[in-house]
Amino acid sequence: MSSEPLLNQLVESLRCLPGVGPKSAQRMALHLLERNREGGLQLASVLESAMHNIGRCKQCRDLTELEICSVCASPRRDQSLLCVVESPVDVLAIEQATAYKGRYFVLLGRLSPLDGIGPAELGLDQLAELLETNTPQEMIIATNPTVEGEATSYYLQRMAKKHAIRITRIAHGVPLGGELEYTDQSTLAHAFGSRLQLD
Repeated sequence: MSSEPLLNQLVESLRCLPGVGPKSAQRMALHLLERNREGGLQLASVLESAMHNIGRCKQCRDLTELEICSVCASPRRDQSLLCVVESPVDVLAIEQATAYKGRYFVLLGRLSPLDGIGPAELGLDQLAELLETNTPQEMIIATNPTVEGEATSYYLQRMAKKHAIRITRIAHGVPLGGELEYTDQSTLAHAFGSRLQLD
């Protein structure tokens, strides 16, 4: 049991959240204690339950409290499409912004030999097994346009080619509503290199 005052422990615990510094954590703690104790108790209860009960889907590795997540278990999802993403937040983004109705595989990172992250750490053996047993017609590679993301994309392309799977990559480049004069050089160069023919 810590001898530090409970208020200080609460503030320090809130600092584990990304982007929450000492002042933000202090404001959150005081808000919960002064104005919303019921909300704080609800948060504590749900947080404890989530920490104990949310794990990884055995098929796609997304976050779920079930053995097989709702996306993998759904008979309405298109089994011929497989989208490979880096993290669960990418699944959420795609589900909220698009009409994509295929399956997913979550890498939980990207290849980075300098950080000790290789194919085994990304579950690529599990992905290879999935490609062997439930071969999709198309693999959509949705890794981020970083050096590590591109290296991961290249590795995934080699895996898919072994099974004669059609490979597509999400487009990167000038954002919708963006102006060329304000676009950085590398983004503009990538957009030019990935240009598509119009009918």
